[in-house]
Amino acid sequence: MKLSVVIPARDEEGSIEETLNAIAGTLDRERIPFELLVVNDGSTDRTAAKVDECTERYPGIRLVTNNGRHGFGMAVRAGLSHATGEAIAVMMADGSDSPEDLVQYYRKVQEGYDCAFGSRFIQGSKIIDYPVHKLAINRLANWFIRMLFRLRYNDITNAFKCYRREAIDGMQPLISPHFNLTVEMPLKAVVRGYSFAVVPISWTNRKSGISKLKIKEMGSRYLFIVLHVWLEHHLSRGDYVRQEVEEKRAATRHA
Repeated sequence: MKLSVVIPARDEEGSIEETLNAIAGTLDRERIPFELLVVNDGSTDRTAAKVDECTERYPGIRLVTNNGRHGFGMAVRAGLSHATGEAIAVMMADGSDSPEDLVQYYRKVQEGYDCAFGSRFIQGSKIIDYPVHKLAINRLANWFIRMLFRLRYNDITNAFKCYRREAIDGMQPLISPHFNLTVEMPLKAVVRGYSFAVVPISWTNRKSGISKLKIKEMGSRYLFIVLHVWLEHHLSRGDYVRQEVEEKRAATRHA
């Protein structure tokens, strides 16, 4: 099973080389066939040049240029359109996500799960230098989503997740242009009936550059996409649920 890793990057020259070497080295060591799709999302620094240098060591690294509208969600969607793997993960360019956790995800998808989700807030997880104000907002947002969708999973807002290609295809159309894509993808996978496993993961604050997530700008966008998926879940009458799940529900009703 080939693994495609989509990595949106905007002005990440200080961290992208270390991030790519760590991911590619780990996947090589684990003998996992892979491609790393770095989506250059309007960088004004040497991000693209750094990626090109990495391709000399790891041919599986590819640079994708997002020539359309910029934004985290648009960059991820551009990367997904170029992915050729049977399993597809989204990771951050700043080195905050662990390559060892990516291997965990891959193994779960190999086991047969449609999606592999991580949590930074369960036993066995680890977070390093998480800004206190962002942590408080994160926990409040995840609590709200859990209550609304009646989920036990407690880290839906984290972008770092892995999906089978069938799950990516089944969550279309994706509409979020910004960081709200991080909740649109897993929520659509869940409400449309795709299976998922949850594993503890680690998170380390970036060592270089600045975060592109602007909380003040994103609140209403997160709320919009959460309510959008909630309305789909409750009003669409199963129009978007994966076919085999709907067939099982129908069989149960007629039994």
